[in-house]
Amino acid sequence: MRRRLAIFFLVTAWLCASGVLWDMVQVVAWGRMFAGYAREANVATALRETFDPRRPCPICRAVSQARDTAQRQLPQDQNSNPALQKMVFLPEADSGPIVLAVVSDRAEMTPARALTRPVEVPVPPPRA
Repeated sequence: MRRRLAIFFLVTAWLCASGVLWDMVQVVAWGRMFAGYAREANVATALRETFDPRRPCPICRAVSQARDTAQRQLPQDQNSNPALQKMVFLPEADSGPIVLAVVSDRAEMTPARALTRPVEVPVPPPRA
């Protein structure tokens, strides 16, 4: 039970930090607006009025204001802080092919040399 609660709070914190929570609230607001408009008009008109930017509902205005506030709180110059720069894991397309060369100091080992013993095996083996 404790582990499930910890996972729930971790997922909730991640959703809040990434901004997905505002997207979910926006979807709920659109659903409520569509349901209200669909009672009075057909589906096409309800969809058009739901996504009309000139007629936002109070929830849509609150979500927009919260996103603007979060955007203003971000640092303006991300190039000055190296911790906020993006990490690039793939080379650029115009950098050319990447070639790895294997260099070895050891002499090539031939199969004949690897299978021969330098000293004969005594037959029968010595006893202690």
